[in-house]
Amino acid sequence: MENPNDALDDSLSSLSDTPYDSLTGYPENQAPGAPIRSGIPEHGRIPKYYAVKAQVALLIDELGEGDLLPTERDLALRYEVARETVRQALRELLLEGRLRRQGRGTVVAGAKLEQPLSLASYTEGVRRQGRTPGRHLITLERFPCPPALAAETGLERGEPVWHMERVLLADDERMGLESTYAAVARMPDLDREFTPDSSFYAYLRDRLGVTLGDVDERIETVLATPREALLIGTPPALPMLLIHRVSRDAEGRPLERVRTLYRGDRFSFTTHLGR
Repeated sequence: MENPNDALDDSLSSLSDTPYDSLTGYPENQAPGAPIRSGIPEHGRIPKYYAVKAQVALLIDELGEGDLLPTERDLALRYEVARETVRQALRELLLEGRLRRQGRGTVVAGAKLEQPLSLASYTEGVRRQGRTPGRHLITLERFPCPPALAAETGLERGEPVWHMERVLLADDERMGLESTYAAVARMPDLDREFTPDSSFYAYLRDRLGVTLGDVDERIETVLATPREALLIGTPPALPMLLIHRVSRDAEGRPLERVRTLYRGDRFSFTTHLGR
């Protein structure tokens, strides 16, 4: 069976008008989770930028985290294509988190953080991967609970609620933005007792003796607002993973409502399903 990756090299100088005959089936070197047949359509005609992207991806695999990628000019000369073709390939690799900007250059990014979809906190998830979690406080304020928040959480309309907004960090790299809403009555001294760069769930458990019960979560993809992009330090066009969470304690009472943005280029989510 013909290796579909051979088509990538052929397409660097010109697009093929002749369908490849042997692109059916499952290649022996196909990595689990990778695009089937390297993403090459059955007719074999591949956009030039995609061929360059595939070649740069192979180059990334040979380099290590933090290694500097050749310049656009050097890559264009290497693959004999226009710089705009290289630029389009690099844009996709940046959005996918394979590369990152550093100063005026582009370097190989590290692996994405894997956050489990569970009752575990962000802190626990980051530590499990050998990285140091952190948070930077943006806002800690209180105001009367608005109708929409009351309807979603079961809190009383007009009762005092906290709003805490924090930038999520991993080894001091900004990873996301988290907004937490909780009743003041449940944690009246939050502004004095809680250390903003620590785990909120650890505070509930260890300081207040609150046990987390059930959680409702919803995940969607969004673009950050200009303010959010500025706080996270990303371009507004970078896709984000948005998680909405409503938590209750072990007795079923409302505990928190959380809105968390995670960088789509630095995060993935995992879960285990069983019967």
